[in-house]
Amino acid sequence: MTTVGERLVEGLAARGVEVVFGIPGVHTIELYRGLASGLVRHVTPRHEQGAGFMADGYARVTGKPGVAFVITGPGLTNTLTAMAQAKADSVPMLVISGVNRRASLGRGLGHLHELPDQAAMVRALCQTERLDDPAQLGAALDRAFAAMLAGRPGPAHIEIPTDVMGLPCPALAPPAALPQPPMAVPQALAEAAALLAGAKRPLILIGGGARFAEAETQSLAEALDAPVIQTVNARGLMHGHPLAVPAAPSFEATRALIRQADAILALGTELGPTDYDMYGNGMMPDLSGMIRVDVCPDQLARHPARLAIRADAGAFAAALLPLLTPRRADGAARASTARKAARAELATLHPAMPDQLAMVEAIRAALPAALIVGDSTQPVYAANLAYDHDRPRGWFNAATGYGALGFGPGAAIGAAVASPGAKVVCLIGDGGLGFSAAELRTALDERLPVTFLVWNNAAFREIAEAMQAAQTKIIGCSPSPLEMEPFAAACGLPFARVPQEPAALTEALRVACDGPRLIEVRPQVPFTAHGPAHARARCCHQRRQHQHRQQHQGGEDKGRPQPEARGNEAQRRRAEEIAEIAKQRRAGHRACAILGRGQPADQRKSRRRDDGRADAHHDEPGIGHRR
Repeated sequence: MTTVGERLVEGLAARGVEVVFGIPGVHTIELYRGLASGLVRHVTPRHEQGAGFMADGYARVTGKPGVAFVITGPGLTNTLTAMAQAKADSVPMLVISGVNRRASLGRGLGHLHELPDQAAMVRALCQTERLDDPAQLGAALDRAFAAMLAGRPGPAHIEIPTDVMGLPCPALAPPAALPQPPMAVPQALAEAAALLAGAKRPLILIGGGARFAEAETQSLAEALDAPVIQTVNARGLMHGHPLAVPAAPSFEATRALIRQADAILALGTELGPTDYDMYGNGMMPDLSGMIRVDVCPDQLARHPARLAIRADAGAFAAALLPLLTPRRADGAARASTARKAARAELATLHPAMPDQLAMVEAIRAALPAALIVGDSTQPVYAANLAYDHDRPRGWFNAATGYGALGFGPGAAIGAAVASPGAKVVCLIGDGGLGFSAAELRTALDERLPVTFLVWNNAAFREIAEAMQAAQTKIIGCSPSPLEMEPFAAACGLPFARVPQEPAALTEALRVACDGPRLIEVRPQVPFTAHGPAHARARCCHQRRQHQHRQQHQGGEDKGRPQPEARGNEAQRRRAEEIAEIAKQRRAGHRACAILGRGQPADQRKSRRRDDGRADAHHDEPGIGHRR
């Protein structure tokens, strides 16, 4: 007998699925029976949200659906955030979950993991289907894959009752062919060609819908001699090309380029405000005269356009190209002016942004063609505004659109699984890391070459600055961050700490490492008196008060070693270690910044900074990493 769970894995493999991300539970044991065949690889995250983010990162790199297996109820609710991020960024993701026994559904009997109506909860977000009849498994998979891939990509969900998973299931028919993407009709192509041919200053806007169409987009831009403004999800296309403008349409510099254009072609872009009006000033130029191309009819209906064409961006560009006569329209000069002006404008938005962008460019210099997966953190915000990556689909993050914090680690792991041998960097803040810290062990389990680069400003810094700008008291923005060095050691990862200096970061990144590692960056810019620096000073003051009380207390505990006394002894030992390291450096020996390089994990030891100076995050020399 071959069960539904076994046929499910066969059906996924037949549709090109090579890996699933999931955490098994009592409600999915029969699904995991199918994985025993070895047809599909399984990766175990530490949280179902991580499973969803891993599926997302995998799909962004490959273009194929990422797949997650999760349990009924809390497993699915944990995954919903990742599904919403995938929907916002048009990422194909299939989530297969359990659901309670058919006879119990909707009755509120209090079964394990029970929800009142699990499918209704998901239906608000994406297509969902319950498999009640094993004979319908193949058709259900066909419908899910069509929903993910036939139009605008996005998530889909199949739930399988626990009393169906183990039932006998007939052999599945071969997968149905996916519907072909919509093609532009000849009349629309001819009209678009005529409008563009008559323009003196044509311009192209590209978004995530064009991320797999680099060659077609570049050929079209060259034929029109048109600058190409890229949203965040299109970065990495046309790297270094004279016509590329990898700068946000929220800049006045790029908006000037848009206003000056007499023909605008928008390819696969949502025209969403997190790209086009990030600062909410309503100054985006009128786009109602554009030619807009998108696979999604709903998107085409949301903004007025002179010509709205439902088509795949790459297929449209390829079909339009033969209808155009190559010409000159001063495109390179216009693009260069916009790039330079956008770069200069960056500093006017925030004085720290140019230096933050320089750190991202240092990653690109140290690790060419790496996959850089970002979380919501300040260097990512700066780079989303004005960064040109050197690999198609090699720069992506969750800092626009849905904006799920904690996206980075899981998505970076999925990207690394999708592209064996590629260097992967997860650029994340200390706040975002707190959401998904456990996933670093998943990278270790899978021996993935992911560098977790943590921008540790000991705060929800962006939110704190927004509160400050709103002239309200900063509250809730100073949670104590992980102490990165012992955290890395606990995860079994090599560790380095670098200052906010591009050269120092480049040097650390170029150190060979055949698995995951953690590098901490300490930003230079101090925070306001009411932010993290104030909190650290208060913490140190309270610690000194506690030490004073311990020294003067009496009673039966007086002779017993107190916790703070033990801390002071450890502190003394750390101070001696620092002094010894400093002595070695003066003698010409450089202490290695990478923890345990070349040592087994169980021999790695946590080390303080090797320069003999006090930790930059503390107010007193000798105070250890305790808050």
